[in-house]
Amino acid sequence: MFSQKGRFEIKDGHFVLNGKPFIIHSGEMHYPRVPSEYWKHRLQMMKAMGLNTVTTYVFWNYHEEAPGQWNFSGDKNLKKFIKTAQEVGLYVIIRPGPYVCAEWEFGGYPWWLQKNKDLEIRRNNKAFLEECEQYIHQLAQQLVPLQINHGGPVIMVQAENEFGSYVAQRKDISLEEHRKYSIQ
Repeated sequence: MFSQKGRFEIKDGHFVLNGKPFIIHSGEMHYPRVPSEYWKHRLQMMKAMGLNTVTTYVFWNYHEEAPGQWNFSGDKNLKKFIKTAQEVGLYVIIRPGPYVCAEWEFGGYPWWLQKNKDLEIRRNNKAFLEECEQYIHQLAQQLVPLQINHGGPVIMVQAENEFGSYVAQRKDISLEEHRKYSIQ
């Protein structure tokens, strides 16, 4: 187990952890798909396979059950999952979307986003970006204390899932608009 502040960076195209070259050997485990009482055992099995990192999606609609109603308790306790990974000796990569796909309903978006007629998902759209900002703010409260520079195991966060293929599929949205959204 590790709990001291660390540093993870990319130098000259290589991952560097605490000043030394680091190769990520990661497996995917989606904590919402596994009851919390099994998390430690599953993570131990990943470690036993020789992995040093676990990657997990965070499903927005799993945590914001209704507008402004957040749940990070019980099986939805993201902090507990991350701390368990750290206890087992695994680093963590978070994939919070806001869009995640993962064969999860509506790609992880809350259902009620569809009720706002001014909102267009995955676009440089004020209504959508405001909702995303609230989600990211809530998520940051969970994750920031668990980043490696604070002594936690979170080494990376991957924003947006498969955005490049989405851009290729949505010919009705200009590349310029896609770029505006992706830098938000």
